Amino acid sequence: MYDMKQMIEQGQTVLGIELGSTRIKAVLIAENNQPIASGAFDWENQLVEGYWTYSEQSIWEGLKQAYLKLKEDVQNQYGVTLKKIGALGFSAMMHGYIALDKEGNWLVPFRTWRNNRQEEAASALTEAFNYQIPQRWTIAHLYQAILNGESHVKDIHTLTTLAGYVHEKLTGEKILGVGEASGVFPIDLETKSYQQKMVDTFEKLASDRGVVIDLRAILPEVKVAGESAGALTEAGCLLLDPSGDLTSGSLLCPPEGDAGTGMVATNSVKVRTGNVSAGTSVFAMVVLEKELSKVYTEIDLVTTPTGNLVAMAHSNNCTSDLNAWVNLFKEFQETMGMAVDMDTLYQTLYEAALSGDKDGGGLLSYGYLSGEHMTHFEEGRPLFVRGTDAKFNLSNFMRTHLYSSLGAMKIGMDLLLKEEHVALDEMLGHGGLFKTKGVGQSMMAAALNTPVSVMETAGEGGAWGIAVLASFMLQKEEGQTLDHFLNVHVFNQAEADTIHPNQDDVLGFEQFMTRYKQGLPIERAAVDHLK
Repeated sequence: MYDMKQMIEQGQTVLGIELGSTRIKAVLIAENNQPIASGAFDWENQLVEGYWTYSEQSIWEGLKQAYLKLKEDVQNQYGVTLKKIGALGFSAMMHGYIALDKEGNWLVPFRTWRNNRQEEAASALTEAFNYQIPQRWTIAHLYQAILNGESHVKDIHTLTTLAGYVHEKLTGEKILGVGEASGVFPIDLETKSYQQKMVDTFEKLASDRGVVIDLRAILPEVKVAGESAGALTEAGCLLLDPSGDLTSGSLLCPPEGDAGTGMVATNSVKVRTGNVSAGTSVFAMVVLEKELSKVYTEIDLVTTPTGNLVAMAHSNNCTSDLNAWVNLFKEFQETMGMAVDMDTLYQTLYEAALSGDKDGGGLLSYGYLSGEHMTHFEEGRPLFVRGTDAKFNLSNFMRTHLYSSLGAMKIGMDLLLKEEHVALDEMLGHGGLFKTKGVGQSMMAAALNTPVSVMETAGEGGAWGIAVLASFMLQKEEGQTLDHFLNVHVFNQAEADTIHPNQDDVLGFEQFMTRYKQGLPIERAAVDHLK
């Protein structure tokens, strides 16, 4: 039996913090890698001058608040002040663009993964590299800035992601984990660093535009899971804990993106396994046995935190519009003088979808709150459409919106499963869509025609995942792989709830997708006319 108070006082715990799209979460784990305390801070991005962004102030205020709530949780549960941590790690939403000058100041506001203004750059780089470069990737942001003639490019000293930025501020080390780095620039699977030939190609493209750039000098160093990535400085301590209680010296693991931590949190880092994260965005990932036969603009190639190849089908939009409809029902209840419990409301509405027609009753929706690269929209307009003969009722309404939240992602996954015949034994799910037991899983199983499991630990998400990566750095034995560590030390007693696809649901989802694809011109018209 662990003496938690003694463990905390002696600095034997491990901390993970992830900056997600809507929440910053901190999780403290014990030596057995199980959570013992947590804290969180809710935040939202803003659309500023055409770019989705978070302010520098909100990043640091959010981190302080999440850490403070975790610290308070430790005090309340164990009667001890958190002062010393054995190791820690930071994770954040992947991709995006943070450009810093020599003094470490932002040159432009943070441009997040959600922006879809880099199509020209992404297309040009994909052609030049013969390798899919999504608009979200950091290198696409950089090349678009070059194409736009933005003056700040000449002053870039460091180009990084949100996870890399926080890590550098707390350690002074310019480092990215290989999984996060694979969303910055293509990775060489042998060297576990940036593809040198593509680096040379990029620098030539920039030179042709009158920009001299040393890409390796401005990009962070790449490290794999299990390696140390620096230590917490005194200045870094105060950024997290202004009270001065937190002491310096804790080791940090390489910072990772939410894709990598999602793989860890669902024990899906070995080949033929996959995981799907469904929240503000939705992305499904499969660890590949071999490279794909060709380049697909709908499929991103990233890596696990150890540098193994992963195919990702990523959609910018998932639950944001769905949540907006749920909030409309909440407002109705409040207007009628009814008490509102959001968990009950979500459960009631989601479960109603299970009794809907298998194809959604002829209804159609697009939850495109932002642009959607998978279907080639730089901007989005949430849209609900029904024909005069559609079966318009609550069950079909909810089922349609749940289907739609997965529609763009399914287009990419169909290429992997139906065109490339990628072997996939099971998908592990995590994220807000799976919070209502059984519903999101059923919809996902129908979309992928694959069993979908949700582990009991999935609710802890990426913050727990990055904490486990920091623990792996501390506990790793000579020659031990990450998947072995996870199986033996983390998931050896984990329980999972699995739902197998119902073939009537699979057929119904396919029928919905035919309607979804046919209706895309309607969404295009909405974007064009509702400026």
